[in-house]
Amino acid sequence: MARIDFPTPPADKAALEEGVAFTPRFDSAGLVTAVVTDAEDGVLLMVAHMNAEALALTLETGIAHYWSRSRNSLWKKGETSGNMQRVVAMKTDCDQDAVWLSVTVEGDRATCHTGRRSCFYRDVALSGGEAVLVADGSKPLFSPHDVYGKS
Repeated sequence: MARIDFPTPPADKAALEEGVAFTPRFDSAGLVTAVVTDAEDGVLLMVAHMNAEALALTLETGIAHYWSRSRNSLWKKGETSGNMQRVVAMKTDCDQDAVWLSVTVEGDRATCHTGRRSCFYRDVALSGGEAVLVADGSKPLFSPHDVYGKS
């Protein structure tokens, strides 16, 4: 499979913001932010990061790949859980330092390692002058212990 080489982002702001070349602006760690939503209903599923290899593999295969900062390794989403993310569309922001993936999720449609559909299952609220997390009531769709061997 051919590997995509991403050109260096142009110095010209107009070319970056209005041009046709996809020239992702990787940060100092070599990553771009990836925001992921469900193609069917628009639910925010997760935010992750991609290095050049993950981004190239995602474009080449149509399956979402990410860079795991905690494991320091490439990660094919759903490879262990069976909840692969098939990319329906990919967009980039104005300065090309983030991408937005619209995906369909296979299997039981869980995206989060906690077994939930979305990684965003808690609201941030103020209570007594302190920020607290309030669960939205979503339940795991699979057992992380059974799938990953941990809870």
